[in-house]
Amino acid sequence: MKNVLLLLALTLPLFAQTPKHTLAAAALLKVLDAQQKQLTHFPFHTEERENWHYFPKDRKGIRLDQLSQMQRGLLRNLLKLTLGEQGALTTKQVEELEAHLYQKSNQDELRDPNKYHLAIFGDPSPDTIWGFRYEGHHLSLNFTIEKDKTTLTTPFFFGANPAEVPDGPHKGLRPLGLIEDTARKLARQLHRQGLHVRYTNKPPREIITGADRTAQPLTKEGVAYNELSDPVQHQFLKLIEAIAANQRYLLLSLNRDQLATAHFAWAGSFEPGKPHYFRIQTDHFLVEYANTQNNANHAHLVWRNFNNDFGRDLLKEHLEHEH
Repeated sequence: MKNVLLLLALTLPLFAQTPKHTLAAAALLKVLDAQQKQLTHFPFHTEERENWHYFPKDRKGIRLDQLSQMQRGLLRNLLKLTLGEQGALTTKQVEELEAHLYQKSNQDELRDPNKYHLAIFGDPSPDTIWGFRYEGHHLSLNFTIEKDKTTLTTPFFFGANPAEVPDGPHKGLRPLGLIEDTARKLARQLHRQGLHVRYTNKPPREIITGADRTAQPLTKEGVAYNELSDPVQHQFLKLIEAIAANQRYLLLSLNRDQLATAHFAWAGSFEPGKPHYFRIQTDHFLVEYANTQNNANHAHLVWRNFNNDFGRDLLKEHLEHEH
């Protein structure tokens, strides 16, 4: 718990600073021409805001290749301000893997690395609720911001295919490698202690919640956080921190009560390179990770909030307060 509290203490001062992410989004909108803005800007209260995917398909929003180099720079700045250094790096690495697949597929249009889309919902302002989505194959980042007091960042999804690049200029690249290694270390530690962390030898082929708009709680399998010794709880927290490091504000939404209800469960092999799956579930949120496809070299990671994906709880509270 000390690690989480330390990260909270380091992150909280961000809210006393200028709302840089709101200024960055407003600045980006200002440099779009009318046609670009039509592709990018949507009302906040629209069904499209919850229409999230992580498949290689066309989606609403402006594509990377429809932005100038200067505009792309503003987009990268917006992502860095909302994701932080680690999240921005992971995002870039996911895009690099798509470019890798594009070349491997003889430039199949389906794998076009320009098919990442930005959509801004509402008007970025310190006086309003607004949000944005950056999304493409193996990437879905969703943000809801209210008067720059609260930044909600779920659902968020990162995928890596290959999970580890076997050859070429990016050989050895593992965007989700630290998360997988930390989870495996924890699972092995619990297994050696005789705890029933592996609930099945056959992992699901995919994250179970998929791209559902509303994530439903899964069966609480595995081992409860509250039943672990302090050193093992420390390893558990290291795993949560490794995942949450990809979202600057995510730890702000965690508290002791949420972690007290956490369970960690593993499925499949404990050996690297073998199909496996794990999840962390509390009464409030769910993390799923699956690396089973393509000979266990194709990983998917998602973080869901049961009640507050897309800021649903925040919006309910806002509407009740305003009306």
